[in-house]
Amino acid sequence: MIKFLNYLFKSKKNTFKDEANFKQLASNNGMQQLFKLFSSYSEKAELRFVGGCLRKLISHERVDDIDLSTNLIPNIVVEILKKNKINYYETGINYGTITAVIDKKSFEITTLRKDITTDGRHAQVEYTQDWLKDASRRDFTINAIYSDLDGNLFDPYNGKGDLKIGLIKFIGDPAIRIKEDYLRILRYIRFFLEYSKNQHDKKIVKIIKQNLGGLKQISKDRKLQELKKIISIKNFNKINSDKISKELFLLIFPELKNINRINKLDDSSKNILKSKNFAFILSLLLIDKSEDCDYFIYKYNLSNKEKDKIILLNSIFSLEPNKDFFAKENLLKILLKNGKENLIDILDFKILTSKKNKDILIELKKYFIEFEIPVMPIKAKDLIERFDLKEGKLLGSILREIEEQWLNNNFKISNNQIEGIIKSKRI
Repeated sequence: MIKFLNYLFKSKKNTFKDEANFKQLASNNGMQQLFKLFSSYSEKAELRFVGGCLRKLISHERVDDIDLSTNLIPNIVVEILKKNKINYYETGINYGTITAVIDKKSFEITTLRKDITTDGRHAQVEYTQDWLKDASRRDFTINAIYSDLDGNLFDPYNGKGDLKIGLIKFIGDPAIRIKEDYLRILRYIRFFLEYSKNQHDKKIVKIIKQNLGGLKQISKDRKLQELKKIISIKNFNKINSDKISKELFLLIFPELKNINRINKLDDSSKNILKSKNFAFILSLLLIDKSEDCDYFIYKYNLSNKEKDKIILLNSIFSLEPNKDFFAKENLLKILLKNGKENLIDILDFKILTSKKNKDILIELKKYFIEFEIPVMPIKAKDLIERFDLKEGKLLGSILREIEEQWLNNNFKISNNQIEGIIKSKRI
């Protein structure tokens, strides 16, 4: 077995070593430091790149997260990091994962393991020295690719080859793989949309449909994180031309039924969509005259910032805003109240969901992008000094009224108007 593995790692056909994107990854100072520390720990100690970072390298995508595998047990990994004063977190210690942090860059290091028992959510694991056993417990062939620092690959299930031809293939029996962790249903949808160049295997689709109920065992947080990954892929709009992926997606997330809004977009709309974050795209899929938006926010643990964005857009677009809503004067008020980012999101939502008058909306958007937000010249301390006012409810009420008149008068207000407001409020 050792000779076989050494052959695979040193095969000229199975190497990254001459590829520029791999050289860039391997030359990272933190990466160099980790590989050096592990190799110097003992002759048998090994560290390898694994999974997503290699999958992205092969597909010429930007690598963000770096996952590593080692044949050293977690206690020894911690010992190496401590000894060399490297910060670390026990992010998944029950599954053998330690995250090292060097120069603010995270490196997730997981000990080789095999799954002893699984229940569709969690696995009881046992550490191993066998790279093939670690590979065999992974979900898809394209995620069971390993590489040393020199770019030599260990690819026992031909994941690189499958990725090149766009084949999304489970390792072993798909039914067993899915029952081990039902989240793999969502991962199948994501990888199929992102990498597949083939038709769905009817047998796999049947197995997935038979196991959809298992997703009830998966925490809402895990499902939400996977949803974020699906929505963020550059080929997400491909889902509307892939009947099966769309059907599976909507069986899992029925509230996102407005997915047709991202179908057959023109180039300018595609560029808008590419620039948007998860909360905006989620709003686009959710918001209509039903209560699905409110239900989804209640059901899933979104961040406060994400909730605020969705609630704002829902408050405007769950009911069709009248034509005066998009008058420049009204949009100016929204800008001052909610900020430029939110106003641009409101305009972009309208652009993406409108069938006419897009040119007018695009011009409005351009105007507000370039618009310099004015600052109301009247401050609380000015009123306190000039009119002998004190801090409290009365002062707050006067300031709000002044601001309202200032807004309605194209950012102008006279001393007579200010005095009139104060007089009326004091009565």
